[in-house]
Amino acid sequence: MQRWEQKPEGDARKGPKARPANALSVQETALIVSISNSEAYRDLNPHQIIVTLADKREYVASESSFYRVLKKNNLLVHRSKSKPKTRHAPRELVATGPNQVWSWDITYLPSPIRGVYFYLYLIEDIFSRMIVGWRIEERESATLSAELVAICCRKHKIARNQISLHADNGGPMKGATMLGTLGRLGINPSFSRPSVSNDNPFSESLFKTVKYNQTFPDYFEKIQTSRLWMAGFETWYNQEHKHSKISYVTPFSRHYGLDAVILRNRHDIYELAKKEHPYRWSKETRNWERIETVILNPGKKKKDLVH
Repeated sequence: MQRWEQKPEGDARKGPKARPANALSVQETALIVSISNSEAYRDLNPHQIIVTLADKREYVASESSFYRVLKKNNLLVHRSKSKPKTRHAPRELVATGPNQVWSWDITYLPSPIRGVYFYLYLIEDIFSRMIVGWRIEERESATLSAELVAICCRKHKIARNQISLHADNGGPMKGATMLGTLGRLGINPSFSRPSVSNDNPFSESLFKTVKYNQTFPDYFEKIQTSRLWMAGFETWYNQEHKHSKISYVTPFSRHYGLDAVILRNRHDIYELAKKEHPYRWSKETRNWERIETVILNPGKKKKDLVH
C-alpha cells in the first residue's frame, strides 16, 4: 500500500485487462434503466421488480445488478409512493430577557443500590442560566413534571403565552398530564428531534455542572440527602457561580438585571488600567459587553447564492 501511494502516476495495480465474462452489456444496462423507469415499475425497488418479472417468466438481472445500475444512474432516490423523508429541525427559540424560554429535563442521581436511582427534575432559564425550579423524586412521571412547572410559573409570576418550555421527547415531557398543564397555563411547548441528544444543550450542560461539582457524592444515601445537597447547589450555582456563557456573572444577577452595572464597572476598571499602563495593551481591552440575545436551536444561515 505504501509503495503504491508513493508512485506519482497513481494507481499502478496490474489487474486483469480483459472484460469480466459476467459483466452486463450496454444493452442490458439500458434495459434495466428502461424497466426501472417504466410506469409499471417506477415505484418498486429492485427486489419487487425482479419478482414481478419472474412471475411473468422474465429474467433480466439480479437484485444486486439492478441496485448497482440504478445507483450509478442516481435512480435510487426514494422509489416508493410514500412521501420522501423530511428532516424536522426543532423550532428556533430566541430569548432577549429572562422568563421567555425555559429548558428542562430529568437526570439520574445514584443511590446506594446499583440500578436504582433518584430522579432530578430541573428547569433552567436559557437567557440567565438560572435554575428556576427543581424537585427530586423516586420515579419519572408526567404528573410530577406538570406539578413542578405549575409551581415555577406561580413562583415567577408567569403570564399566559409568556414563555416557551423546551424539552426532549421523553414520556414525562409529552405525557397527557404534562401537555394538559402546559395548555392550561398558556405555555408554548417545544421538543427536540427524536433520538437526537444535542437538541437540549442548556439542560445537558447544567447537568454536567451538577455532576462534575466537587461536592457531588458517589451516591446519595437517602432521597432526603439528595434534596438537601441540591438545595445547597442551587444557592451556589444561582448566586455565587460566575457562568462563562454570560460574561462571568452569576445567573441570579443576570436574571434580575444586575449584570449590566457589573459589566460596566469591569469595563471602566480595564479602561483605567489601560490609561495607566498603555504599553501593556496592543489593542482594545477585554470585551465586557452584555450578551443581549440567547438562541436555542439556531436555524442554519442561508448561504449567499453565487451567480
